[in-house]
Order: sequence, then C-alpha cells, then structure tokens
Amino acid sequence: MPARLPDAPPAPADGALPLAAREELGERPFGIYVHVPFCATRCGYCDFNTYTAEELPGGVNRNSYAASAIAELALARRVLSGGDRSGGCTAAPPLVETVFFGGGTPTLLPAEDLAGILDAIDLLFGLAPRAEVTTEANPESVTPATLATLRAAGFTRISLGMQSAVGHVLDVLDRTHTPGRAAAAVAEARAAGFEHVSLDLIYGTPGERDADWRASVETALGAAPDHVSAYALTVEPGTRLHARVQRGELPSPDEDALADRYAIADEAFAAAGLRWYEISNWAGSEPARCAHNVNYWRGGDWWGVGPGAHSHVGGVRWWNVLHPSAYATALAERRSPAAGREQLDAETRRFERIMLETRLSEGLDAALLREDGRAAAARAADEGLAEPEALAEGRVRLTRRGRLLADAVVRDLVD
Repeated sequence: MPARLPDAPPAPADGALPLAAREELGERPFGIYVHVPFCATRCGYCDFNTYTAEELPGGVNRNSYAASAIAELALARRVLSGGDRSGGCTAAPPLVETVFFGGGTPTLLPAEDLAGILDAIDLLFGLAPRAEVTTEANPESVTPATLATLRAAGFTRISLGMQSAVGHVLDVLDRTHTPGRAAAAVAEARAAGFEHVSLDLIYGTPGERDADWRASVETALGAAPDHVSAYALTVEPGTRLHARVQRGELPSPDEDALADRYAIADEAFAAAGLRWYEISNWAGSEPARCAHNVNYWRGGDWWGVGPGAHSHVGGVRWWNVLHPSAYATALAERRSPAAGREQLDAETRRFERIMLETRLSEGLDAALLREDGRAAAARAADEGLAEPEALAEGRVRLTRRGRLLADAVVRDLVD
C-alpha cells in the first residue's frame, strides 16, 4: 500500500456505507486484504506504507497488531451487514472468496497471529469453499516451522519476494537475503504442503545487466514455482533509491533495457509453461493465478484492513489512516480508521474497468468503448498493439508489444 493518501472528503466515524453500495454485495467476488506494515529493514526502492522498529514510537509494536486488525474486521462485519446508521435491514455479510496478507512483511508477525486473523475472518464472515488465502513473505522471514503452521491454519498460497538472484543487484535494492535463499524457501513451502507458490522479481535495477536478469529468471524457474510476478523497477520520489539517482550515484532505469528484460522474461516463462494472464503476472494454470488480484483488476469488492489499506464496495472507495498508532487509537475508541473516501460515478467506474481489464490476457470487452475508443482499438490492432482476431470477436487483447505500451493504449481507448 503506497505511503501517500488521496485528497477526498472524510469518511464517517462509524464507517457506514450507503445502502446502494451494500446492495451491490454479491454481484462480484468479495475479498479481504490485510496490510501488515512492519519490515525488518527498509528497502531503498520501496515507498509502501511500512515501518521498521526504529521508526515506531513507544507503545506501537507488532505484539498488539493482530488485535487491532481483528477489531477492524468486527467493524467491517457491522458495516457490511447493515448494523450501522446507514439504514436497511441487517443481513449476513458476504462470504470471503480471497484473503491476501500483504505488507510490509506479514511473516514478521508470529504465524499464530496470522492464523488468528484468518480465524477471525472465518468466524465473522465465513470463508467460501476453496477460498484462496495468500501471504506475502520475504525469503528470510519464513522457516519450515512457520510455513507448516500457516499451511495448517488454512493458508493456500505464498508469494515470496525474490527480486533477483544476483548479489550486486540485491545490494542496490537493499535486500538482505542471500541469492539462493528464495529457491530454498520455495522448496520449504512445497514441503509444508503449499500447492501454490509465487516468486516476485524486479527488473531494471541500476547496474543490472541482461546476463544478470537471465540468471534471475533461470534461478526462479529452477525453483519450480507455479506463479511468477515480474515488475519493472520504478524510482519513486522520497525513497533512498530516488535520492541516489538524483545525486548521480546511480543511473535511472533505461526504457529500452526494461523492454528487453520484459521480452526475455516473457519468452522464458512461456517456454517453462507459465502463461501471462496480467501484464506483470504469469501462471502455470488457472488455479495458480492470484484470484485476489484478479478481483481487483475486474472491479470486485474488498475490504482493506490495516494502516493505509484501501477498500472498495459497490462504487465506494475509502482508505485508512497511515500510521499504526493512529490506526490502533481509532479502533480502540470504536471509530473507523478510515481517513477519507469517494463515491465513484459511472464514468469513473467505466474508465477504471478499461484501465484495468485491458491489462488482462482475456482482454477488454469492446462494448465498453465509445466511438473514439473503438477507433483507437482498431488503430492498435493495425499497429500490432492489439490482436486483430480478438478485436473481431469484440475484445481488445494486447500483443506483447502492446503490453509494453499499455499505458498509451489505454489513454487512447478512453479518449
């Protein structure tokens, strides 16, 4: 979750949602995101809402975090079932189809705390049959024992932050694990019973060469995950990496090199049986896809728990206060920790569908486009950015070159 919040009107103190928003529950999958804002160290490229022990004042610590998260889950049940001032009859909240623990580093919490939060979700909402339950983890933050505890608690999927298999690249990123630790963690997760294991990679780090990136891709595939994410490095203002680039210590990522690295990864993943289903994500099968993220990209509903977490239900979007202390205080005072929220109008929702669904391998339903957008889709097909065959069937599906230029394609589609 980014460490900056949008400007918008404040949210009501009790978190109440308009009846119209709650009435949309059930039309789309419902998920819960749990943000765990703690990290052992701060990576130089990261601008997420995370805190190391040195950055937190006295009284704010990991030990009390699970209780605060569970308090917000209780608030979520009250709001979504109508047990607040928003009116309407109370009803059972929706079953949870996906749960995603992100961060930060969720596995810096004791595995028993993560299990307790998951138990609270099941008690308050109910987990759907075969619900997907994911946790992110750093390779050095898990052990065979913690992985076994998580799997026994009902976690079905783990996403490990590998980033690179090359020592000097990890050093620039301020990652603390050794190059071989991620592959070992995959093996430990498999031994613990995790069927679905993902590795996250970053390409374009200053000083990274094509050979370094190929080595990282080959190492990742050698660990045999059934899902891989690969993201181009972005140098975010306010990060230590940004300061180093500004001072001239490191070069900015090169756009041509980023495109080459993407092509290297896409070809290697496809040869290994991993197919792209979103621009930066590849999976070995339909069950291996991250259903939680697919729900985001398809405009689903979710409640975000934790400092800085964002939520969306029925066209209403809101976000929590950033600091763990302010978050815990609000819940202790039985107030919503939401800092602000916005009601999305029909045009905004249409725009966001175009922006997100164009990124998916299934493509965008061309019926969402207006006349100028349909003309832009035709041009994209003519220019090799979209597949002509898919467009003839009423869908805008990007080619690899189109994926590299996706932002420009989307801008044209919504004009």
